[in-house]
Amino acid sequence: MCDEHTSKEFTEHQKRNGISRRIFTTSSAAAFVALAACSSVADDATNSTATSLDVTERDITIKTTDGEADCYWVHPTQGSHAAVIMWPDIVGLRPAFRAMGKRLAKSGYSVLVVNPYYRNLKGQPLPEGMTLQSDGVWDILRPLARSLSPDTVRTDSKAFVSWLDEQSAVDTSKGIGTVGYCMSGPFTLFTAATAPERIRAVGTFHSGALITEKETSAHLVIPKIKADVLIATAADDHEKRPEEQGKLIELFSANKLDAEVKVYEGAMHGWVPPDMPSYDKEKSEAAWAQMLSLFEKSLV
Repeated sequence: MCDEHTSKEFTEHQKRNGISRRIFTTSSAAAFVALAACSSVADDATNSTATSLDVTERDITIKTTDGEADCYWVHPTQGSHAAVIMWPDIVGLRPAFRAMGKRLAKSGYSVLVVNPYYRNLKGQPLPEGMTLQSDGVWDILRPLARSLSPDTVRTDSKAFVSWLDEQSAVDTSKGIGTVGYCMSGPFTLFTAATAPERIRAVGTFHSGALITEKETSAHLVIPKIKADVLIATAADDHEKRPEEQGKLIELFSANKLDAEVKVYEGAMHGWVPPDMPSYDKEKSEAAWAQMLSLFEKSLV
């Protein structure tokens, strides 16, 4: 998961590649520019029909046992479709994840991008101009991340799945997918274990540790899951946890789950969201293609 050490690694990565610190600005239009530039490439590479549907989008709130979660809701304007719950990384709900959700909706999915921090704040947690490398950023993000737990994810997942199944834009005859990034990688497994009859596809990208010594470790819920799984790992994360890949493969196999655990060679933690300093367009597109392939196979 992103932390102060990751920020230092981002800085070194930027120095090596001549990237400005200004790239990672959560409220800027950088996410939309990057996504617009690469979306046609992704469509051509992953969909023979180059699907790009008209979509309807709005901000909504969902009642949970702990309050009201503010979320971004986007779906194709016509018809009902398989739903996807998108959990943002540690920086929370922001323009980059709205853009990612909208892009996924244009491919034919009804997408709920959630604010995991709704118990403490609405909207994005970082003020305009603050980045992961700014002074004081971890004084904001660390307490927010620590406010979350497997229990909060479980209660939220129940509320999100129930809300989705009430929407006309959701085809309830199809399974629901869930994707997570960095901090929220483990959340996808908790979500799938909370609603195993509905969650049929799980994707994690540069996830935080999925196997720990804690009693709340995400890997312990794998026996409860009925979904197909994609674990896409950054090369530097794999170097820090070299044993995790093999253990996850064994666990998925033992539980007869269709799963792929892939290390993206050369990719740095955080390589997928387009507003991250470690964003890698080529490898991010490859990960997006894998996600779409998983959904096309599993959300039927």
